[in-house]
Amino acid sequence: MPKMKTHSSAKKRFRVTGSGKVKRFQANTSHLMRNKSKRGKLAHRDSTLVNEADEKRVLRMLCKA
Repeated sequence: MPKMKTHSSAKKRFRVTGSGKVKRFQANTSHLMRNKSKRGKLAHRDSTLVNEADEKRVLRMLCKA
């Protein structure tokens, strides 16, 4: 049986934490920034966790499940 290949786009977008949860960066931060409020831009800077409903799918793409 050959090895499983990691999904290339997933490995650039997600990181698995020590407790096994999946971290991601938030969207809406790359362009058209002049139309967004300072508070809105600030709120999207930090990373957040992937929703529990999607976590299994993301872990499968990262070959961690």
